[in-house]
Amino acid sequence: MSSRAALLVLADGRFPAGGHAHSGGAEAAVKAGRITDAASLATFCRGRLHTSGLTAAALAAAAALGLDPYALDAAADARTPSPALRTTARKLGRQMMRAARATWPSPELDALAAAFPRGAHQPVVLGIAARAAGLDPEDAAHCVAYETVSGPATAAVRLLGLDPFQATAVLARLAPAMDRVAEEAAAAARQGVDALPAASAPLLDITAEQHAAWPVRLFAS
Repeated sequence: MSSRAALLVLADGRFPAGGHAHSGGAEAAVKAGRITDAASLATFCRGRLHTSGLTAAALAAAAALGLDPYALDAAADARTPSPALRTTARKLGRQMMRAARATWPSPELDALAAAFPRGAHQPVVLGIAARAAGLDPEDAAHCVAYETVSGPATAAVRLLGLDPFQATAVLARLAPAMDRVAEEAAAAARQGVDALPAASAPLLDITAEQHAAWPVRLFAS
């Protein structure tokens, strides 16, 4: 049985994996007027959850299941058309690796760190960290599903001065959708690398490239 306490540690926003510095596309969406209040934040988070969130959750679940991490990293690259987002994913993967190796030492994490000194894709690292912590693929998928929406929600509080109670309510109302995405992701992972979803969000890719070129920004992505 997996450790629910370990799941809480991994999913905690205070886990030092670097996510607090990233808005998940929310900063560009706020500037473009696509996020203006709690309702539009919910729409943005739901869209992100069912596209890039599903894809990342499946990668993490597959890594937690023990599938080949090198094949999974290549699959993550193929599913991330934006160079800016690939760079972000590897930076976050490197930070996640540092935190995970300090928290749950593992030969698998050590081997992945040696193979990808500049960082593997973050969902792959998270999945192997979950495996090292004794968690199962569903747990890893839930972690990714939650961070997919919690990052933009937290960022919206800072970017818009949004009431944090409203932002938290958005996350709570998305809980059933997060559960469904995590279940779908874990089920896909059990069918192998070739069966992993490749749901995309082209607008997120486009705005990520635009955001990366901004001379002044509050968030790294």
